[in-house]
Amino acid sequence: MAKMSPEQIQEHMKRWATWMEGLAKQGIWDGGEPLGAEARHITGAKKPVTDGPYTEAKEAVSGYTILKVDTIDAAVEIARGCPLFEIDGVVEVRPIRSM
Repeated sequence: MAKMSPEQIQEHMKRWATWMEGLAKQGIWDGGEPLGAEARHITGAKKPVTDGPYTEAKEAVSGYTILKVDTIDAAVEIARGCPLFEIDGVVEVRPIRSM
């Protein structure tokens, strides 16, 4: 989105809102938000805290969406409609494990 004009960004965000509203109307959207740019990493036995994130920009997680579906394949089909693909984005679909 960094190369998009303010008007293009606004239009793209409208498509996101429309997509999310459609998921909510179907009763399968269960939350999700964009993530902030700031992060902290805690690692190792001594638990030092360092600034992050450390992913490459092309791999950065920019947000998440939680879907209420029965299978990962159902989530994949829903993800195919994600507006992120309009700007050549990548979507990773993962199940949430119960603890």
